[in-house]
Amino acid sequence: MTDGMLPDVLDDAVVAAWSASGAPLVDLLRQARTPGRLTGFRRGGRAAVLVTEPRHVHQVLGVGGDRYVKRSHRARPLIGDGMLTATGEAWRSQRRLLQAMFTGRGIQRWEHHIVAAADRVVVRWAERARRDEPTDIAEDTQFFTVDTIWRSLTDHPLDQETYVDLAAVQDIVAALPADVGGSAALPPDVETALAALDERMHRAIAQARARHSAARRSSDGSGSGPSVLDRLLDAAETDPAYTDRLIRDELVTLLVAGYESSARTLTWAFVLLDRHPDVMERAAHDPRAVEAVLHETLRLYPTGWLLPRHAPVDETLDGWRIPAGTDLLVCPYLTHRDPEVWPDPETFAPERFPARTPLPPGAYLPFGIGPRACLGTRFAMREMETLLGALLSRFTVETTEPAGEPVFGINLRPAGPLFARVRERS
Repeated sequence: MTDGMLPDVLDDAVVAAWSASGAPLVDLLRQARTPGRLTGFRRGGRAAVLVTEPRHVHQVLGVGGDRYVKRSHRARPLIGDGMLTATGEAWRSQRRLLQAMFTGRGIQRWEHHIVAAADRVVVRWAERARRDEPTDIAEDTQFFTVDTIWRSLTDHPLDQETYVDLAAVQDIVAALPADVGGSAALPPDVETALAALDERMHRAIAQARARHSAARRSSDGSGSGPSVLDRLLDAAETDPAYTDRLIRDELVTLLVAGYESSARTLTWAFVLLDRHPDVMERAAHDPRAVEAVLHETLRLYPTGWLLPRHAPVDETLDGWRIPAGTDLLVCPYLTHRDPEVWPDPETFAPERFPARTPLPPGAYLPFGIGPRACLGTRFAMREMETLLGALLSRFTVETTEPAGEPVFGINLRPAGPLFARVRERS
């Protein structure tokens, strides 16, 4: 064992009381947190260490990204062996294939899909405004993000029947455990939704393969198309790892990553803007303000609010002993509320961004950091900026009932719908 002090551990009675209360995991993490120290708790015979200090976050996800691993991904029942759950050389190979499509200049290939999907929501809101009918912002933003990612995956716009199958992902995600210590059993209705999703994905793969074959028989002989699915089918021709099952897993991984986080963030943005109409007015006329609103929303409500890791061997973290077998719970939700970094951390203040001085490494991580940071960060920001900017510049928004409480599941989302009246700006 390496030298150093063991992290402080909550009394077992405190953990037992929390467990009996039925409170969300974040309540236990709040109790465990001690500024400036590594702390943790034991549950079910396993030790877990809470990681919230920026320097510790940086050491676990950044510097130690290859040493602190994912023991078992909570979403494996949904995304299988897709890039989020893959490890080692399989992960490196899968990431290389997709990286060029979602980083650098590659992001430009999706611009027309993002704009087309945003236009559909603008038309929907214009109709709601004309009829003076409320709209469900949570549903609208979800349709937009599913439409955007489906166009990018398949090069086809979203139809209502497909949307029903794909949107069921939210029910599957909601049934997954918040951390690696939770139950992975899925209710029967969720298993049914998962089966429908699988059927939809395999149908898309079969249709794309047929188009591939037809293109190969055409005069140019090329079977490569513009969609992500086309690229995966290209890879399958030279890499036997890309079976239909792995292609399905990659598609679902990109679907979950491409719509869940963005849809929830956009919903939270409207919740916050409704409480701050002056900020809403600034954002209606200034694209830079739109970007700042999204960054501050991601600070307060990072959808990936908990990032579990595991120490397979003995480690030392900032002088603290981390015995082999310890789980590490990196918590961006609490890190983003560190008053040492974020003055008045509970206050919605978009003027924090862009930061006037460089933030400490590990202080802001809505998309993760290090080698396993989100591949689609630029894609997500671009689609959110496009929709939020388009809607705020054309409509005023006023919610008709309070937003639901935060739900700390595998992601962080507001409970229930978010109904609002939208009106065309004069």
